[in-house]
Amino acid sequence: MEPSILKFAQMAGIFITMCAALAVIMLGFNVATRLVRRVSSQLPAPRFDDQRLARLEQAVDAIAIEVERVSESQRFISKLLGERSQESSRLLP
Repeated sequence: MEPSILKFAQMAGIFITMCAALAVIMLGFNVATRLVRRVSSQLPAPRFDDQRLARLEQAVDAIAIEVERVSESQRFISKLLGERSQESSRLLP
């Protein structure tokens, strides 16, 4: 057999092997993505516990009341400080 024919046969074998490997990799990737999609679509949806939501609602309500108390206190203190500064400005000549 001539060396050029032997070299061509080797190169053709390498090319065919590379194409086959690429095809196997692509098919494997396709199968893997389908499996991942199937598994992820079968995950159960998170349950919303009514008791947990009720506790969360109560906590939010309590926080809102406390924020209102703090803001009322802030308004009261700023009012006192304003009155105090007006009184002190009256005393100064």
